[in-house]
Amino acid sequence: MDSAQISLDINTQLARQILTGFIRQEVRRAGFERGVVGVSGGVDSALTCFLAAEALGPQNVLAVLMPYRSSAPDSEQHALQVVQKAGVRHVLLPITAMVDGLLGQLPQADRIRAGNVMARCRMIVLYDQSAEFQGLVIGTGNKTEILLGYTTQYGDAACALNPVGDLYKTQLRQLAAAVGVPQAVLDKAPSADLWAGQTDEGELGFTYAEVDRLLYLMVDERYSPEDCVRAGFKREFVQAVLERVRKQHFKRVMPPIAKLSNRTVGYDFLYLRDWGT
Repeated sequence: MDSAQISLDINTQLARQILTGFIRQEVRRAGFERGVVGVSGGVDSALTCFLAAEALGPQNVLAVLMPYRSSAPDSEQHALQVVQKAGVRHVLLPITAMVDGLLGQLPQADRIRAGNVMARCRMIVLYDQSAEFQGLVIGTGNKTEILLGYTTQYGDAACALNPVGDLYKTQLRQLAAAVGVPQAVLDKAPSADLWAGQTDEGELGFTYAEVDRLLYLMVDERYSPEDCVRAGFKREFVQAVLERVRKQHFKRVMPPIAKLSNRTVGYDFLYLRDWGT
């Protein structure tokens, strides 16, 4: 397959049906009826919020807005647009005091470390609200981020279930448009909003449109690196992405357990999630 022929188009109606069914089933399987979503003003969390509202009912979804003092001013505005249009409940819980309480003791922390602290503080808030609202934390990470490891372990990657994790960013944007995510959210540059002017693509060094097509060949079509080069991708780009996917694998799996017995969790004890119910 030539790179120019790669299509990431999806059947948005079918994807919507599958993902809302997934949310409903997995939340109820765990004995809950409600969900909690961290809504940042970006397209990933906006889509997740819309899907959760459709699956569980807007009254059963809590959107949690967690700005930091350096967050872009329009992030909160866009998050509120999502909340209003989806019709869900929401709470505003700034993380500035939490983050600065730790960073004030870490004067040598660079902005990457600071960003990780922000992500993990938001995880703490989400799980606290999960207990308060009695709903499961629903994840917002897309397939591109998961494969590249462009996520914070036990930060934005932490969740009880993830309905959008098998959608490349390009595909996620298609579905977001189809379900009615506000246009202002769809149009903005993807950003984790960790510092002023930060963008995902600027930090990664390539566009989502470009890397999604390569990842599709590597992962979904099982192309070898040489096959990807022959398909039209630059060798340096293929190698850089491949190395990133390999090195970040530890973020995609549960922590390995040292084996001492003949029935080790994750190795030999591998029952279905609904075992015993």
